[in-house]
Formats: sequence, structure tokens, C-alpha cells
Amino acid sequence: MSNIRITKQFTFETGHALYGYDGKCKNVHGHSYKLSVTVIGKPITDVSNVKYGMVIDFGDLKKIVKEEIVDIFDHATVFNKNTPHVELAKELSDRGHDTILVDYQPTSENMVIDFARKIKAQLPENIKLHSLRLQETDTSFAEWFQSDNE
Repeated sequence: MSNIRITKQFTFETGHALYGYDGKCKNVHGHSYKLSVTVIGKPITDVSNVKYGMVIDFGDLKKIVKEEIVDIFDHATVFNKNTPHVELAKELSDRGHDTILVDYQPTSENMVIDFARKIKAQLPENIKLHSLRLQETDTSFAEWFQSDNE
């Protein structure tokens, strides 16, 4: 049976600021992110299985990505916890805003690496994460491929 790639797309709104950056992105701002998650595997061949013919149920993939990424990052602001932005995050959090502290500069590149780690940990054993594409704007995105990371 052939390996097949399945892709599901997600959208979420997230704010961030890049501490120490020399351009406009040093300021707190947000993006309408688009995340494409592609997994690879063999379709189920057991005709008695309710998911016969599927690599993975799109609903199962959606549940993983929503729980690990979308529900956490949507309408939250991400800051690098190893910078003075931790004080801004605390102030926002004290005022009822959702903030996320990460141990990296919250660029699209670093976020997509983080997302890959989180999604891979939740996938069934027979399904592999093939790639992620995190689109920050209409013309800018970061991609992660398993084949580049072996």
C-alpha cells in the first residue's frame, strides 16, 4: 500500500513581540496565522475498521492540533520568557489577558519548530508528521519538513 500525505489547515490569531529586534516587530503586534499540517501514512486496509481507507481521520488530526496549538495560541500573546518581556507578560496576565511564555524568540521559524515537537508527540505510532507550514502574512511563511530534520 502506498504512503499518502494528508493535510489539514487551521487559522488562529496570535500576538507577539520580538525582544531586541531592530525593526517594527519589536513592538507588540498580531497576525492571522494559517497553519498547514501534513502527515504521512498508509490508508487503513481493514474493511471492518470504521476508518477504512483513511490515513488518519481529519477529525482526529483536528483534535490534536486544536488541543496542542490552536486552543492555546488563539487570541493569546507570546513572549520570550528569557527577556524583560516577562514583565510585560505578567502585567497583561494580571489584567486578564492570555499570555504564553516560551523559551525562544517567538518568530514563525521558532514557533513552527515548537509546533512540530508538540504535534509529533500526539500522533498515533503509524502516522508521521511530514511537514508544517506556518503562514504569518499573505506573503511570508516558515516551513518545517521531517526530511530536513533526520
